[in-house]
Amino acid sequence: MRRAPRRGLGLLRLPALEPHLTTVYVEPIGTGGSGRPASHPHGYPRERHARALLALLDHLGVAAPYLLGHSHGGFVAQYFALHHADRVAGVVLYGSAPVTGPEHGAEAQRNVAEFARRNADRPELPEVLAALQATASISDDDEMNAALRGLLPAYFADYWGREAEFAPLRATTRGTHISGLAADLVPDTIDDRAALGALTVPALVIGGRYDVICGPRWARELHELIPGARLVVLEHSGHFGHLEEPELFAESVVDFVGGCG
Repeated sequence: MRRAPRRGLGLLRLPALEPHLTTVYVEPIGTGGSGRPASHPHGYPRERHARALLALLDHLGVAAPYLLGHSHGGFVAQYFALHHADRVAGVVLYGSAPVTGPEHGAEAQRNVAEFARRNADRPELPEVLAALQATASISDDDEMNAALRGLLPAYFADYWGREAEFAPLRATTRGTHISGLAADLVPDTIDDRAALGALTVPALVIGGRYDVICGPRWARELHELIPGARLVVLEHSGHFGHLEEPELFAESVVDFVGGCG
């Protein structure tokens, strides 16, 4: 059973999970049908996301769900679990990391270089790398959409080997430009490493072996930092393991939820 989202979620939908668990998709503030603060595209601290999530849980009458956070959603999920442990049954930190900022960026650059090495014979590679470079200068949603569609092959373990499967998603995917700056235009960086040892709720960490943005290094760090956390590395996936290895992804999440219940 699932509760349908307002609009198609494309890459972010979890179709293999829906038959097993009631799945509520959250459109974070600033995206989709959710409202935008006056400071948009700046001013999206995790505390603001946490307030919105608390309000949604109260509206739905849900006391303590399992939170699955993908990419930036993982940062929000771990923040929420640290600050509102009584409202969480467990967290799945998927394609995420304990930090952002220069250290995270340097690791991503290393992963992109490895992606380029593996795909050096692909004629489309220069366009993908150019799109990745363009993300630093994005200023609106149109530029975000163009860059996202351009760079997407780098976010899969083997995009070109499965292009017939993933190309329709690439053609229709849309994103929202959020700057990563606080409302006062200071970089909104994250470092949860000192805090995660106090996480008390059950945690599952999922990472893709070929994830260029939140690679296996960060999955291992999260696993080591969080007491009792489980770790699953999807060996044939990039940033979208729920599409690349859907059965293993769903099995891992369902087993985690079942084991905690």
